[in-house]
Amino acid sequence: MPDSPLVLADDIARRDASSGALLLQPTDFALQAGDRVAITGPSGSGKSVFLRALALLDPLDAGRVLWRGASIGRGAIPRYRRSVAYLRQRPALIDGSVEDNLRYPFTLRAYRDARFDRARAALLVGQAGRGPGFLDKRASELSGGEAQIAALIRVLQLSPEVLLLDEPTASLAPESSQAIEALVHAWFADNDDASATASRKHASIWVSHDPAQAARMSQRHLSMRAGVLDETASAASLPHEARA
Repeated sequence: MPDSPLVLADDIARRDASSGALLLQPTDFALQAGDRVAITGPSGSGKSVFLRALALLDPLDAGRVLWRGASIGRGAIPRYRRSVAYLRQRPALIDGSVEDNLRYPFTLRAYRDARFDRARAALLVGQAGRGPGFLDKRASELSGGEAQIAALIRVLQLSPEVLLLDEPTASLAPESSQAIEALVHAWFADNDDASATASRKHASIWVSHDPAQAARMSQRHLSMRAGVLDETASAASLPHEARA
């Protein structure tokens, strides 16, 4: 369906497995091709719950998620996650070098048709402001910011269409936060030329506690409180100090 949203949440809800309390109130949401969305709100308000539900990482208690207008069967979930990539706040890296971590996804069944491209990886490393030696660094020796950069490059090299970014720069130094933002900006820029049709344009959702970052990284701004998602304003209408 060419005019369908990339991702559509149709009345989705999530409950706490032990208490039964609603973590995410019944929610409708459409992510269109080209969208850059930010979600802000207090800790514990349901932002991560919502993002993980969209990524189909946790089971839904109600509703459904559609990809390009189509339902996603159990067997199609790996393919969906290949297109819709989730990056969590604290990256999980395997033992070995950064390059070993970048090669790892290609050992999985979902990527058996793809091959690791070291030149592509080096380009992404450069977009993050790192030298080629970054690929040879040991994962155990990386700072928190470097580990998150490696985790984002690991995702971007797989050419997802949608990024779900769950506070990817929380607790990072400003320089590392800027590198993460630069990688996402470059990912969009690579897709914004005339050859990218509307249906193939990238889209992202960025969860952040920082209003200024939310303004920089989005064109749509939503807020989350007590499991209720509210589209309050575009990023352009946030206070001037938040956009500085």
